[in-house]
Amino acid sequence: MAVLRDDLKALIVRAARNAARDQVLPRFRQLAAHEISTKSGPADLVTLADTMAEDQLKAEIGAGWPEALVVGEESVAGDSSLRDAMATTEWAVVIDPVDGTWNYAKGLALFGMIIAVLHRGLPVYGLLYDPVLDDWIEAGTDLPTRVVMAGHEPKSLAVSGEVRVGRISGYVPLGLFSKAAKTRIVTEFPDFARIYSLRCSCHEYRMVAQGHAEFVLSGPVPHPWDHAAGVLAVQRAGGVSRMLDGREYHAGIAKGVVLTAGTQTVWDDLARRFAFLA
Repeated sequence: MAVLRDDLKALIVRAARNAARDQVLPRFRQLAAHEISTKSGPADLVTLADTMAEDQLKAEIGAGWPEALVVGEESVAGDSSLRDAMATTEWAVVIDPVDGTWNYAKGLALFGMIIAVLHRGLPVYGLLYDPVLDDWIEAGTDLPTRVVMAGHEPKSLAVSGEVRVGRISGYVPLGLFSKAAKTRIVTEFPDFARIYSLRCSCHEYRMVAQGHAEFVLSGPVPHPWDHAAGVLAVQRAGGVSRMLDGREYHAGIAKGVVLTAGTQTVWDDLARRFAFLA
């Protein structure tokens, strides 16, 4: 498995903090109506902060690592061929400049920034950054998952070992599924302790990596900018993350559900319950 150099990890963290300081935080709760628009539908928003932060991240990371393909969610919206390119090139840096844009645009301080480094489509480094508190969770093929807070030593993370179904909590993005699928999905909910949706993959994966929840289910289109970093973070914290049909996660998979869980026992049970989504 490929390993990302330490200087490039530092470059990515530095670029995320700079873009948050320069583009994201100054616009939070300050956006004018014309600075918010929609993409695929009324709940799929993009703001000026998304585009400006992505541009800054691409410029800074690209200058420090010119050999890599640096691409973001908003770039793919304008050029769909980049979706395939990020999955096949030797090194790609995939950016979600504001993850949880709906929350961000509505003034809810539950959003993040996600950056994943892919080597031929497989995640080898992931950053889940919280701009509000200026802390981050990172993981790599050579780096167990850890949380980094200003003024503190990095702390290693471990997933929850809870396997009792009635004690399990997790995240399911119901709004991304068809009406028929929703009807079947919710029949499983009463067995669990709690089912949530934060509308923010960054913080959902952070919660599972920290052992505060037991699983995350993706929507039917597993965008790499939403999931690649989180998949690696949970795996390196001791969890399990694969496509629901059992395939290893890869950025080239354009359709299918990613299932991430704290333990193999939980993953197996959830894969059985939600097999109809595979």
